[in-house]
Amino acid sequence: MYLKIKNKKIEIYKLTKFTERFKGLKFILEPIDYGLYFPNKRWISTNFLCQNIDIVLTDKDNIIISIMENVKSEKYIFKFKTKNIYFLPLGTSKYLTIGKKIPIVL
Repeated sequence: MYLKIKNKKIEIYKLTKFTERFKGLKFILEPIDYGLYFPNKRWISTNFLCQNIDIVLTDKDNIIISIMENVKSEKYIFKFKTKNIYFLPLGTSKYLTIGKKIPIVL
């Protein structure tokens, strides 16, 4: 699964197992060039992240509800209408807009 932004594709990994979801991007020191997709998740914490990221919250149809840019560590994010959460590399969310479908290519 890829996220298409401009002429660039960012690989997105779907995390479904408990251990994958729990670890996420924790304790990763090198800059990330991929994204993570958390299906069926309403809240997320950014504890133990070693770098800033962009977070995109979508509903069940992948329509963007909220975009959070440059999120630091030790934050808790919770929205009632959220169904899916995407962790993206820093700076990629500035090309997305609220109310539109997230451009995912399979």
